[in-house]
Amino acid sequence: MNPSNVILFDQPAVRDNLLPLSYTRPVADFLLGITTLRQKWEHFIPGTYSYSTAGYLSEKYPKTLEADNLFIASNVIATRELARAVSELAEGEALVAYTRSGNRILVARRGGAGMPVSALAEVPEGILYDEKVDAVENVYDVFLLNSQQITADFEVLTAGREGQSIPRSNTVIGDYEQIFIESGAVVEGVVLNASHGPIYVGRHVEIMEGSCLRGPIALGEHSTVNMGTRIYPGTSLGPWCKVGGELNNVVIFGYTNKAHDGFLGNAVIGEWCNLGAGCVASNLKNDYTEIKLWNYPSHRFLRTGLQFCGLIMADHSKAGINTMFNTATVVGVGVNIHGSGFPRNFIASFSEGGPAGFTDLPMEKFFDIAHRMMARRGRAFSEADYRIFNAIRELAENYK
Repeated sequence: MNPSNVILFDQPAVRDNLLPLSYTRPVADFLLGITTLRQKWEHFIPGTYSYSTAGYLSEKYPKTLEADNLFIASNVIATRELARAVSELAEGEALVAYTRSGNRILVARRGGAGMPVSALAEVPEGILYDEKVDAVENVYDVFLLNSQQITADFEVLTAGREGQSIPRSNTVIGDYEQIFIESGAVVEGVVLNASHGPIYVGRHVEIMEGSCLRGPIALGEHSTVNMGTRIYPGTSLGPWCKVGGELNNVVIFGYTNKAHDGFLGNAVIGEWCNLGAGCVASNLKNDYTEIKLWNYPSHRFLRTGLQFCGLIMADHSKAGINTMFNTATVVGVGVNIHGSGFPRNFIASFSEGGPAGFTDLPMEKFFDIAHRMMARRGRAFSEADYRIFNAIRELAENYK
């Protein structure tokens, strides 16, 4: 009998490589496609899920151990075939695989409550999976893998279901079957091009008139697409986002506003962020050379092999009107950016300022801003959140 208690575990090295996005959440809660990494596993392996993550996050994301547990690497992307191989593990067995980048990793291990932590920190001999697996190993993997994951999630989530009919005021290009509109969504006077991939519209989403969407695209529940917005393939919005302007291959985790004109491409944005009117972010260098991106564990900019990479922004960061971001800018947690010109390519967490320089953002001011922004969405900044962000502030001191 397969265990019904599943623990999604973060490898410390993986978490560090995914900073600053992983400061505020387990890796399993990264949005990729239409769903989070956790939700993909939940679909294929039903059970009770919990997390093994950084200690300071455990109050909000606890771990539940039983006599028989299935430990799954949180950054590995579930497929039906991979989930079947994981489910077939016997007590004490481990499944290993090679990622598409060539790294040999531990995918899953079955064991009891007394299994030592070292059993998850090492890559054992184990059972070798016969195909390469997709995994989120770098922050830019989120946007690189997003188009294929929208398509994969679309097939899973819409199979055997019927969405709302597409109102006649819209212009549809491509296969109607590749457009799924959940209940409560309002879509009128929009160009929906599904000839290159599916378009998923979540519950209570509003897409205003004059907008043009080319799939693959996923819009999370209660999100709003303002008038005349252009959204290109590989873009996912989490819940309660508001977007406008031009977006190309962008993943926004949720509760974030980029409501006005301005370009954002090949980017990953966390929760509770705001990009003011006229904000633009370059995703391509003028000389077309390879992009280097700030890497937290290395304390330096590393080569990516990419030609396109835009803005990486962690939770609760804000940019004032007309902010201009250089190619591959990394913004930490709780940053407040203002002023004309280009700020530097790496902005440490809990900072405020602009091109002229940055100073520390007092935690009292950060908490006040976060509380007021979350209250606008009917969400509370909890006592656990206070403790988590104070812990992040201490950790972030190592990366200034």
